[in-house]
Amino acid sequence: MTLKDIQAPLKQQYRDDPGSAVVTLSADGELGAGVACKVSTGQALAEAGLHPATGGDGTQLCSGDMLLEALVACAGVTLRAVATAMELDVRGGLRAEGDLDFRGTLGVAKDAPVGFRDIRLILNVEVRSGDAPSDPDTVATLVKLTERYCVVLQTIKGSATTSVEIAAS
Repeated sequence: MTLKDIQAPLKQQYRDDPGSAVVTLSADGELGAGVACKVSTGQALAEAGLHPATGGDGTQLCSGDMLLEALVACAGVTLRAVATAMELDVRGGLRAEGDLDFRGTLGVAKDAPVGFRDIRLILNVEVRSGDAPSDPDTVATLVKLTERYCVVLQTIKGSATTSVEIAAS
């Protein structure tokens, strides 16, 4: 069964009943010892802590790195799905880089932003159509569609409406 065969009934269901396409995803964490948070990833327990540039010792995951990892994972899966639909063979890797000014998160300079200033997603891939390298227009279409359909990339670019609340325990 191909990806197209698997997705066809889902696409039809979402056309017929748009509400069924809305799914709430979630992530859970427990406060750990010290300045840490244990996050359940579905496959393992990841412990996030402070980046060394903010006083961490480097033994725990940095949530900024985790954001970039989520971007790479989502873009990689999306790239593969789009390439499959376009009947292209794609090999290689992806890299996400982000620039942070830690003066902002440490409260050293009020004019320094808290969060990433710039994020770059680099696709270091070879795209082939059959036995030959794909033409530049096909590669451009692959990149454009990957960018359009990557959930994490679109969320970062679009700055989703976000709220913070405290739930009484």
